[in-house]
Amino acid sequence: MSWQEKVAHDARFIILRELAQQTDGALNSVSLRRVLDVYFIRPVEWIDTQLVKLAALEAIELTRAGDVAIAKITPAGRDHLDERSIISGITTPSEFR
Repeated sequence: MSWQEKVAHDARFIILRELAQQTDGALNSVSLRRVLDVYFIRPVEWIDTQLVKLAALEAIELTRAGDVAIAKITPAGRDHLDERSIISGITTPSEFR
């Protein structure tokens, strides 16, 4: 796996983990960008691409309110975080260090 792929897999894990910590399981893309900024992941378009990828993997539901994306974790995303099932393309909790 290339360095770029590893960063993408890790970012998708970080997004899922952050969504799971929310009471309603949802956050908007602006808030998620702030979370990823802590990990020096900053390009807005790249983060939006990861949200689209997570939606394609059925780990999140993605809706739009104008230019802002709203992501909500799905049961499949929660199962991945709990390692009850694995979604290819997302780092697992045991792999994330």
